[in-house]
Amino acid sequence: MLSFLCFLIFMIPLCFISSYWWLVCSLLFFISFVYMFFLPYFFCWGNLGYFFGCDLISYGLILLSLWICVLMILASESIFRSGYFSGFFVFVVIFLMIMLYCTFSSVGLLSFYVFFESSLIPTLFLILGWGYQPERVQAGIYLLFYTLLASLPLLVGILFVYNSLGSLCFYLLCGSTSLVGGLFYVCMIFAFLVKMPMFMVHLWLPSAHVEAPVSGSMILAGVLLKLGGYGLLRVFPVLFKFGFVFGIVWVALSLVGGLFVSLFCMRQTDLKSLIAYSSVAHMSMVIGGIMTLSYWGVCSSFALMVAHGLCSSGLFCLSNISYERFGSRSLLISKGLINLMPSMTMWWFLLSACNMAAPPSLNLLGEIGLLSCLVSWSWCLMFVLVFLSFFSAAYTLYLYSYSQHGTVYSGLYSCSLGYVREFLLLFLHWFPLNLIILSVDISVFWI
Repeated sequence: MLSFLCFLIFMIPLCFISSYWWLVCSLLFFISFVYMFFLPYFFCWGNLGYFFGCDLISYGLILLSLWICVLMILASESIFRSGYFSGFFVFVVIFLMIMLYCTFSSVGLLSFYVFFESSLIPTLFLILGWGYQPERVQAGIYLLFYTLLASLPLLVGILFVYNSLGSLCFYLLCGSTSLVGGLFYVCMIFAFLVKMPMFMVHLWLPSAHVEAPVSGSMILAGVLLKLGGYGLLRVFPVLFKFGFVFGIVWVALSLVGGLFVSLFCMRQTDLKSLIAYSSVAHMSMVIGGIMTLSYWGVCSSFALMVAHGLCSSGLFCLSNISYERFGSRSLLISKGLINLMPSMTMWWFLLSACNMAAPPSLNLLGEIGLLSCLVSWSWCLMFVLVFLSFFSAAYTLYLYSYSQHGTVYSGLYSCSLGYVREFLLLFLHWFPLNLIILSVDISVFWI
C-alpha cells in the first residue's frame, strides 16, 4: 500500500512544471491499471503495513477514486487553456487523491477520521478557487460547517471506543457490542449520514454542486459521497446489536426522503441542481440497504455506490459540455442539443439510461439487489420503493427530453459538435459502468 502512496506523493513536483498536466494524467492512468492487478480475492484485510491495509471494499473505492481523478483532469481542459493557476489545480487534485487513498486504506478509526476530514480541504479549495459565481463562498461555508459540526460527535465516539476497548483497528472491532448505547450510536453514524447525504441534512450538496467547477462536481458525486457509505460499513461492527433496533428509523427516513427529493427533481430547471438532487435520491437507497445489516444489502449498496459514482460524474461532464456551448445551465436555454450536437445526444441517452438503471449497467444490479433486500426485510417498503423507482425514471426522462428537444437558443457561444477529448471522457465513464457487470462475482458479491 505504501508503494502506491509514494508513487502519488512523488507526482506532486510534476504539477508545477508548465504544461505537464498531460503527464500527470498519463501517470494516474498507469497507476490505475497497475492497481487493477492487486485485486484481493478474499474478504479479509491484506497488504497490511504501518496503519494501512486493504480489503475488497476499500480496493473498489480506491480504484474508483483513481479513475475519477484522471477524468477530473481530462474534463478541466479550459483551466489549462486559460492558464488560471493550472499547476496549483493539478496539485489540489493529487493532494485530494492522496487523502482519499489514505482514507480508504486506513485500518484504524482515528487515522480514518483524520483523513476523512482532511479530504474536505482540497474540495473546499476546488469550490472557492475555480467556482463560477460569488455564491461559491456561501456554498463552501455550507459544506464546511455541515460536515465539521456532524463530525465532532464522531471524534468523541472514537475516543470512547479507544477508552473502552483499547484498540481502534477495524479488524479488532468486529463483534465488540459492549459499547452499544443510543447516544453513542447516533454520534458514530451521524457524520456519515450527513456526508452521504441523507434527506434533511442534504442542503449543502445542491449548493456545493451548483457552485463547484466540473472537476469539483465530479469528485464530489463520484467519490466523496461514498465516504459516508464506507464509514457506515466500517463502524457497524461496533454498532451491530443496536442497529437492529433503530434500523427501521433510518430506512424509513431515507426512503421517504428519497421519494420527496425525486419530486424536487421534477421541478428543477438547473441542470447541475437536478443531477445533484438525483444523487440524494440514489444514495437514499444505499443508506436503506446498509441499514438492513444484511449481506445482500451491503453488496448491493456497494454496487450502487460504484455505479452512481461513474454515472453521476458522467452526467456532470455532459452538463459542463452543454454549459461551455450555451453559457447557461438552465434547461430553458440549454435545449435543442439533438439539433446542435447529435453525436453528443447518444452519450446523453446512454448515461441517462444508466441513471435510470437500464440494462446492462451496474446501476441495474445495485437497484434490483436493494429492492429485493429491502422488500424481504419489510414488505411495507414496497409502496415507497415503487414510487421511488418510477420517479427516478421520470426525472431522468425529464432531464433527457428537455435538454435534447426543443428549439436551439440563438445566443450560442459555440457551435462545436464536440472534441475527441470530450468523447473519450464520456466513454471512460460509460465503458466501466457497463463492463463491471460481466464480473460481479469478483467485483461485488465476494463471499
